[in-house]
Amino acid sequence: MASKTDTEVIIGGRVFTLCGYESEEYLQKVASYINNKLVEYGKVDSFRRQNVDMQNVLLQLNIADDYFKAKKQIAAMEEDMEAKEKELYDLKHELIATQIKLENSEKNLKALKDESHEKDKKIIRLETELKEHK
Repeated sequence: MASKTDTEVIIGGRVFTLCGYESEEYLQKVASYINNKLVEYGKVDSFRRQNVDMQNVLLQLNIADDYFKAKKQIAAMEEDMEAKEKELYDLKHELIATQIKLENSEKNLKALKDESHEKDKKIIRLETELKEHK
C-alpha cells in the first residue's frame, strides 16, 4: 500500500494541508484545478455579486458537471473501444478464414496442374502409340 502524503497547497489564496495516498504532484494538480475554476468564475460579474455560500455552491455544481461530463466521455470512449475490439476480432477471423480458403485453392490448383500434366503425358503417349500403329 502507498504511503500517506501530507501536502500544503494554496487554494483561493489560503493555505490548506491535503492528506491522501496520492502523490504530492497529484494533490497540487487538484488544487490547481480548483484555483483555475476560481479564477474562471471570478471573471464573471454575476458570480462575483453572489454571496460566498452561493459562489461555493456554484463552483461545486460546476466541478460536479465537469466530473459527470468526463465520466460520460470515458463511457463513450470505452464503448467505442469495445466496438473497435469486436471489429478487429471479426476482421482477424475473416483473415484466417480467407487464408484457409487461399491455402485450399492453392492445393486445388496444384492438384489440377498435376492432373493436367498427367493428362498431357497421356496425350503424348497416345499420340506416339497412334503414330506407331500407322
